Amino acid sequence: MTRARRRMTVRGVVQGVGFRPFVYTTAAELSLSGSVSNDSSGVIVEVEGAQADLAEFARRLRDRPPPLAVVESVDEVAIPVRGGTGFHIADTTRDGGGRTLASPDVAICADCARELGDPLNRRYRHPFINCTNCGPRFTIIAGLPYDRERTSMADFAMCERCAQEYADPTDRRFHAQPIACPDCGPKLAYAGRPANSLVGAVESGAVDSDPSPAADPLSVARELLRAGGILAVKGIGGYHLACDATNESAVAELRRRKRRGDKPFAVMVPDLAAARTIVGVDETSAALLTGPQRPIVLLARGDRAVADSVAPRNPDLGVMLAYTPLHILLFGLPGDPPGPEALVLTSGNLGGEPICYDDTDARERLAELADGWLSHNRRILVPCDDSVVRLVDGLELPIRRSRGYAPLPLALPVPVPPTLAVGGDLKNTCAVADGRYAWLSQHIGDMDDLATLRAFDDAEQHLEQLTGVQPIQFAIDAHPLYRSTAWARQHAGDRPVRAVQHHHAHIAAVMGEHGLGESATVVGLAFDGTGFGPDGAVWGGEVLLAGYKDFRRLAHLKYVPLAGGDVSVQRPYRMALAHLWAAGITWSPSIASVDACPANERGVLAHQFDTGLGCVPTSSMGRLFDAVSSLAGVRQLADYEAQAAIELEGLARGIAVDTVDYRFVLREDTEPIVIDPAGVLAAVVADATRGVAPAVIGARFHQAVARLVLELALACATESTTVALSGGVFQNALLLSQARTLLQHNGFHVLCHRRLPPNDGGLAFGQILAAGAG
Repeated sequence: MTRARRRMTVRGVVQGVGFRPFVYTTAAELSLSGSVSNDSSGVIVEVEGAQADLAEFARRLRDRPPPLAVVESVDEVAIPVRGGTGFHIADTTRDGGGRTLASPDVAICADCARELGDPLNRRYRHPFINCTNCGPRFTIIAGLPYDRERTSMADFAMCERCAQEYADPTDRRFHAQPIACPDCGPKLAYAGRPANSLVGAVESGAVDSDPSPAADPLSVARELLRAGGILAVKGIGGYHLACDATNESAVAELRRRKRRGDKPFAVMVPDLAAARTIVGVDETSAALLTGPQRPIVLLARGDRAVADSVAPRNPDLGVMLAYTPLHILLFGLPGDPPGPEALVLTSGNLGGEPICYDDTDARERLAELADGWLSHNRRILVPCDDSVVRLVDGLELPIRRSRGYAPLPLALPVPVPPTLAVGGDLKNTCAVADGRYAWLSQHIGDMDDLATLRAFDDAEQHLEQLTGVQPIQFAIDAHPLYRSTAWARQHAGDRPVRAVQHHHAHIAAVMGEHGLGESATVVGLAFDGTGFGPDGAVWGGEVLLAGYKDFRRLAHLKYVPLAGGDVSVQRPYRMALAHLWAAGITWSPSIASVDACPANERGVLAHQFDTGLGCVPTSSMGRLFDAVSSLAGVRQLADYEAQAAIELEGLARGIAVDTVDYRFVLREDTEPIVIDPAGVLAAVVADATRGVAPAVIGARFHQAVARLVLELALACATESTTVALSGGVFQNALLLSQARTLLQHNGFHVLCHRRLPPNDGGLAFGQILAAGAG
């Protein structure tokens, strides 16, 4: 038998995911000798044995890695035979000069969930149970390589039994850096107002198998929730605020304290069976709900109701399953006094602020919001909010990419120099890139206060530290007044700062997500609420012939005056009046939007529209949706972004489309083409005046916009037959489904987002590609 020896460097997400024990057991099965270790490049394997066994070993590395591993590459070189027997796991080294990818936080696995509920297991009821297949990662990592001393678990010395498991390659917890047990791990604590007059703080170490309410923080917290209280819960990536989702007064009080307006809350349930009682769950959504990421999934409401104020006038509920052992225990194990069957679980913050994750900060910022705090002493090093996804025609559409996904990289179709992209000011994420990979941060939020700017600064620094990317250029949105842009210019020093037009970044992002090559061009439809145009207008209903390097504007929605900026966003009736004015339609008092606008305000608006005073032109498709929602009598005032459009879509779902046709007109005698909505607006007003139901008006309008998408693609087909759809308007599941179906049936190749949000959460990825090509 001829022996050979190979040195293999495995790169990707291969640390903290059980990769070394997998290598160990695979080598043992194939009677191979050698060693495996971590270094800054990834996992280094030296292995020796028969040629056929070495080939099988390499195949398993590539094709059968552990469940949480992401193998990007396996580089293999022949080295001299050394002989010897046995295979061992070596210590981590610091050389190599490569780049290791950090793992996201991962939901509790089935094995740990079984142990959590097993009275005979030593980790029975342990709120911090984990193994190499689950548990916190990204939010506890201070630096790489991923070793315990570089995590917040360095605060906890392993007991003898945990140390034995940690050192045993055959154990499921071999080198599980967050390993802990009731004897040596983090401790829970409750503080605040217990439901039954229990005052002060209650703290315990290991939770008793038969806990008394006065001794167990979980029991006190569960009792508070049952009594209608609001609980601050420290999770993996920050604090949440929780209450009983079936208790109308509790949910309404949480909404009042949080200053939430009508914006929907997310709901957590203990398991899939409970999810099926409140939302419709099919095979695809079940896989999403139970997968390792455990995002919030937007699903249609089921027969069993939660409190009306959880998601007022919204046909969907955002539902997630308990994804940490603490959440499971909060619902209660068999034999526990029952807790609520469903919990509102929303970010621990006031509206617009970043999520609380530091204990001291949380006690200050949440003091007026929570009745009690269920916390622990494991530090969160990186805040990370929950991810949100929806399904459109059975395909995943991210709305917010954060916990469970960040900081996994996205492959770039073209190499770029080391770059930092700062994204936009709404739904901000930043990103770094180098070569063929880009790393997007977790969701940071809206850049409208000092706390969010500090969170942005922290996230950017941590991302550079984790990836080792040292940017030589910055990419920004072209809006001159964005806070993210100001931050970049302040921090760039002598490094170049490259501005990327907002909608070009949207289209570049979806192109890059689908791996289009350097010379590719698409007809890109970027429909959203706001984006700064090179002509100084507010763009948002754009058709671009776009590549990575540049773009040409092929068509846009007709400009209408936007008076007062955000005021008109918050009052959809103002956008309705603007569109009526631009279309030459009289402001009749019988029109819902006109009736909703106070008389003195109408007078001011008429003067502004006639003179242009205090107005900026906008081509925003998002604002047109607001206007139609107002004209149909659906929503005149908006408490949260896109509320008017969301409620219009919700009413329109399931309404059979009839023969009544709303029609946009394409004015092709101009360059770029101007999309005139006057005919659509006149039809909407006529229908609403005749008493046609808002749901029917909504269905007709959605069909009209979907047909417009097809007409625009046909008008521009000589430029490209690949159509890319991006921008926040394409979060609208009804519109996206109808538009994509029409395009595909007419022979177009359609690109939609699948790994990035179509909203501004995906801008940074597009900025990287556009800046790299410029």
